[in-house]
Amino acid sequence: MKVLLFEVDKELAGERLDIAVTRLTPDLTRARVQKLIESEIVLVEKVVRKSNYRVHEGENVAVSIPDVKPSTVQAEPIHLDILYEDHAVLVLNKPKGLVVHPAAGHADGTLVNALLYHCKDLSGIGGEARPGIVHRLDKDTSGVLVVAKNDQAHFSLSSQFKAHSVIREYVAIVHGEFNVRKGTIDAAIARHPQERKKMAVTRKDKGRRAVTHFEVLESFRGYTYLVLRLETGRTHQIRVHLASIRHPVVGDPLYGYKRQKIKLRTQALHARLLGFIHPETNLYMEFRSDPPAEFQNFLATLQEK
Repeated sequence: MKVLLFEVDKELAGERLDIAVTRLTPDLTRARVQKLIESEIVLVEKVVRKSNYRVHEGENVAVSIPDVKPSTVQAEPIHLDILYEDHAVLVLNKPKGLVVHPAAGHADGTLVNALLYHCKDLSGIGGEARPGIVHRLDKDTSGVLVVAKNDQAHFSLSSQFKAHSVIREYVAIVHGEFNVRKGTIDAAIARHPQERKKMAVTRKDKGRRAVTHFEVLESFRGYTYLVLRLETGRTHQIRVHLASIRHPVVGDPLYGYKRQKIKLRTQALHARLLGFIHPETNLYMEFRSDPPAEFQNFLATLQEK
């Protein structure tokens, strides 16, 4: 652990503690500084203060920075379909069936295990070396996903997702036919009251606002091919929203119909486009990927009928 000592000057006087420390330590993001303050290892005149404390000119600030611990997750040589990579970000095409990070029932074989093997320089947010997972795709949803490789990139991308400025476009094949060409589903989502593995549409005051825009690409007898854009990014958002209007994703094991005429090995949902501002160049970048073969074969079968 190293300790950095600073004296608050006239320019920083009156600033919040987290902002002052961030300015004094350009190598640390504000998110990392806030975690250090929450851990009570940032002292002002030898006293623990909160992030919103206003510093005064002449005060001495001591910032203890723990050594970055090696990740407890094991690196595994899992193939990654990389679309783009530099020292700040990595963009990949996640295959269906790949879990993003370790959790109950998935201790290994995840995207994080693969990233730890592939990446040498990883984000240290939270004090542990790890790839910066800033957003997720469900296990059986394929498509474009971005990973932050350092703290600055992690903070920048997280801020963009929080501000809903990241462009996220999906394609899906759903049950039923629509009587409108395009529309918006604006319905709050919360944990299902009885089935804890599921999410559900709920009242505005009971859940978090979720907004999904959709447009019909092609209609078939009993099925529809949609393009969807996320305004928000709640857990299972597209799947829950489509199921709530009685157009569940074909092959969805959790929200779809129990009896389906077409048996797919996975759900027909794919994240085909992701657009964001690069954390360092400030240039807009956009990446696309085609749906997996099973999705495309099913769509071709519908188009031939």
